[in-house]
Amino acid sequence: MSADNSKTLWAGRYEQQAAVSLRRLNDSLPFDKRMYAEDVQGSIAWAHALARADVLTDSEAAQIVVGLMAVRAEFDSHKFSPAPGDEDIHTAVERRLTEVIGPLAGKLHTGRSRNDQVATDLRLWLRAQIAPLAEQVTALLLTLIDQAEPHTETLLPGYTHVRSAQPISAAHWMLSYAQMLRRDLDRLQHDFDPSCPLGASALAGTAYPIDRERLARDLGFARATANSLDAVSDRDFVVDFLSAAALLMTHLSRFAEDVILYSSPQFGFITLDERYTTGSSLMPQKQNPDVLELARGKTGRVIGHLTGFLTTVKGLPSAYNKDLQEDKEALFDTVDTLNALLPALIGLAGTLRFNPETMRAALDEGLLATDLADYLVGKGVPFREAHGLVGRAVRRGLDTQTPLSKLPLADYEAISPHYEADLFAVFDFAASINKRNVIGGTAPEAVQAQIAALRASISGSTPD
Repeated sequence: MSADNSKTLWAGRYEQQAAVSLRRLNDSLPFDKRMYAEDVQGSIAWAHALARADVLTDSEAAQIVVGLMAVRAEFDSHKFSPAPGDEDIHTAVERRLTEVIGPLAGKLHTGRSRNDQVATDLRLWLRAQIAPLAEQVTALLLTLIDQAEPHTETLLPGYTHVRSAQPISAAHWMLSYAQMLRRDLDRLQHDFDPSCPLGASALAGTAYPIDRERLARDLGFARATANSLDAVSDRDFVVDFLSAAALLMTHLSRFAEDVILYSSPQFGFITLDERYTTGSSLMPQKQNPDVLELARGKTGRVIGHLTGFLTTVKGLPSAYNKDLQEDKEALFDTVDTLNALLPALIGLAGTLRFNPETMRAALDEGLLATDLADYLVGKGVPFREAHGLVGRAVRRGLDTQTPLSKLPLADYEAISPHYEADLFAVFDFAASINKRNVIGGTAPEAVQAQIAALRASISGSTPD
């Protein structure tokens, strides 16, 4: 091992080597090495920018680019060997580039800092993650739609406060989560930061005549950042992504909670494919919904990353501070969590099975109390009065342990003369959902329109 590759890039003004405990705390290569491709990409663009600014000759820039590609190839093939002086991915790439092409590598860092370099690398890295994540969210969204489509007339008790409320269709319930995911997809596909920090240097901007707008376009950004102090400290894009991810996970957690309940033996509305459940080491009969429970549990992890990083940045002074190194592990782990969870949820959602008979058997006539109030409204009774009159009928049924449809007409007439013999037609669950044929309603026609609109929004077409 040479003495050179054991030194940090900032060792020149120091007489002593950094303490081992400092290096253990400070060095980020173990986790930021996953940005090697983006670091090389940004360095290649910077070499070309230096050549256009006459800081490098075209020949020098070409040699540097060839060397950078060789370094990337070592990373790609898992042949790269870190050295003791490799503090982070930036120093590791530069150190190895020096070993490959010699002292010319020392010209590459002219006019830039690790401050603008890391801000650029992290933006590039996150951009590369968005499309694959969006594809998985889209796949889950389409899976929910596919599962919903055959069940626009399948009756399901609807709940508020985890108490029976009104009848809905199984499709309508499933699509409620599809709508959440559709919004999540929009948030995920948002361009979290179209500005390129490279050229902001450490904090004051580069001293060389770099065409930063051209540099930004070369790296796929819409523009260069407008303020160099802001550029090196801005991690809004990390917060924005963590926020979008936390809300996505929150929706997945809510879906998981519903499916855990509905697939429990006490409900029995849904049967899970055993490939997406686990057994017990002690109790042979158990079939545990671990995928769903992990969706719930990992939501706390992602929300923690968001709140933790917001807490990190809330008190930072101007420009770059080392605290910002905390952005990477929070961001990387959030992406890893989504990449681990989404395929399992896609598989679980695509293989679950509704049990229509069990769901229908769970319907009780109390779910139609609102329909009974609407019946009275049709007789000219103000809704608030109708609500009270139905409440009295419900109370009578509870006192006599009689379903609403079995209460004698005389009992109804004793409550109000507006009750007539035709009231018993109200006790029809299918008719109840069919009445709700408004945009967003649970009627089969409205749900089919919702399905068409969701599919069209994903494909970019216009629904018929």
